[in-house]
Amino acid sequence: MLGYPKCYHKQKRKGSDILLALEGNYKEEYLFELQQAYDDYMFYLNQVKLCDIETEKILKCFNNQSNTNFTDNNKSKPIRHNKPEINNLHNMLLGIHGTNATVLPGITDYSLMRLTAELGNDINQWPNVKAFVSWLGLAPGKNQSGKMNKRNKKKAITRGGQIFKQAAQSMLASSKLGIGVFAKKLKARRGAGIAVKATARKIAELYYNLTKHGLNYVETGIEFYEQKQKEQQLRYLTKKANELNLQLVSY
Repeated sequence: MLGYPKCYHKQKRKGSDILLALEGNYKEEYLFELQQAYDDYMFYLNQVKLCDIETEKILKCFNNQSNTNFTDNNKSKPIRHNKPEINNLHNMLLGIHGTNATVLPGITDYSLMRLTAELGNDINQWPNVKAFVSWLGLAPGKNQSGKMNKRNKKKAITRGGQIFKQAAQSMLASSKLGIGVFAKKLKARRGAGIAVKATARKIAELYYNLTKHGLNYVETGIEFYEQKQKEQQLRYLTKKANELNLQLVSY
């Protein structure tokens, strides 16, 4: 006679353990405290919902003023945490910016909405990409020329820079894009902190180039970096094969 799978027994036992954990002598003051905590939680959820409603009004107004009517065929990325309850958020953001910045690695509709609040939709406020990255606080703080080696006063990272750093954090576990390979290699050499900041700088540069030069400009850059990584790996393997008197064979 066949029995139930092990996972079934495990889940059933877990459920029974939870029921046993709920048994006890409940004191009135503890139940009151639990009710207070629940009411506070529901209150904050309602406050967040009101913020989403107000944010939707502002985005609609901003979208009508931009009047770009931009659309594309790329699907919006799933928002894993803190997803705002805003109708048609993806299309409104596309209309505000006149391009789809969510095609960039690590950028979702939620992060783009936050970037819109911090940066607006006029990238020409910054004359070039170096000025943009420096304003965000993501530029390197070390100046080295020949034997001279000095450090400038560390510039605080802005809220916009922090959003790019959060986007870069997800790249440390990704190997599908060239920028993900860059992040993992730099983390192995210099540590996670430097890797996140350097990767955030690259994503910020892509964001600037996307909004100023268009999507084709950015896609070419990513493809170029991925091809560069492949060529570097091939040179390394060829060098090792020659050292061991071996020959690389393609299949």
